[in-house]
Amino acid sequence: MSSLFSTRTVASPASSTDLIAAIEEAAQKLGIIRESIGSVIFGQEDVVNQSLIALLSGGHVLLIGLPGLAKTRLVETLGIVLGLDTRRIQCTPDLMPSDILGTEVMEENEVGRRVFRFVPGPVFTQLLMADEINRASPRTQSALLQAMQERVVTVAGHNHVLPSPFHVLATQNPLEQEGTYPLPEAQLDRFLLQIDVPYPNLEAERRMLLSTTMMADADISPVLTSVALQTLQALVRRMPLSETTVEGILALVRNGRPESTSLEIVKKYVSWGPGPRASQALSLAARARALLEGRLSPSMEDVLALVKPALQHRMMLSFAARAEGITMDHVLQAMAQHAASL
Repeated sequence: MSSLFSTRTVASPASSTDLIAAIEEAAQKLGIIRESIGSVIFGQEDVVNQSLIALLSGGHVLLIGLPGLAKTRLVETLGIVLGLDTRRIQCTPDLMPSDILGTEVMEENEVGRRVFRFVPGPVFTQLLMADEINRASPRTQSALLQAMQERVVTVAGHNHVLPSPFHVLATQNPLEQEGTYPLPEAQLDRFLLQIDVPYPNLEAERRMLLSTTMMADADISPVLTSVALQTLQALVRRMPLSETTVEGILALVRNGRPESTSLEIVKKYVSWGPGPRASQALSLAARARALLEGRLSPSMEDVLALVKPALQHRMMLSFAARAEGITMDHVLQAMAQHAASL
């Protein structure tokens, strides 16, 4: 067995032979991870896979779904299985930035002088769950912007580096809008993927019913360590991306911009399209999806499978679209079909 999952190093494979062996070992380990998560999260295979894809890519996730669909349980399970230090913030309108980032307190040192000491907030963790993030005020939401992008927070003029790896998994209820604050576009763009959590199918709901009311919860234990996850994240970035796939990603993203597209549905119904972060997200996520399935490199099939979670929160429909019943799904489907025909 190779040392890919050693807790001592975070090294990328040096040769193509080592890369192939590392990908095969990683796929086997990821299969165990998916099986472990599936023992407590029923009927949400796509949600689990997309969440793993985002974490393997080193990104943040926005989970949108109705109450009772195991969003919180999914985040907790991911933290345990991946061996990450996990903390939770319950977002409310009165939550302050210092409640997330931390604050400085004055105290006396051993010689009697008064000094300030920084008390870290819950953001100083490896997996931060922001529950119902749209219930936090804009001021508090903006406190996460620097942390999500730079992995650093600034308090009282001093920078404090966050742990590594660092991921934010935020949840949002799509129905309850009273007392909520929509996330600004700048923060939405920080999420690698927006994952919609649907209702489970009948068989999955039956399993859920029986397992949660008749039996004890499944025993979940760590499969990876945080260092091993960083190794996988480095491996994702090492995976080759063909020129055809690169051109396909660029064409797809640029076709989502009204000023540069050839698609009439985008010109007519999209106010603004995805920026360069969308191309980066698709590139990394497609690699991670290929790794999850044990393939050596991604294809346009991987890219097209991730169009909705990677782009839907990076685009805005016009008033004309809403008036005529055109949804983001209609637009993204047209973009994916056009990209598949190239």
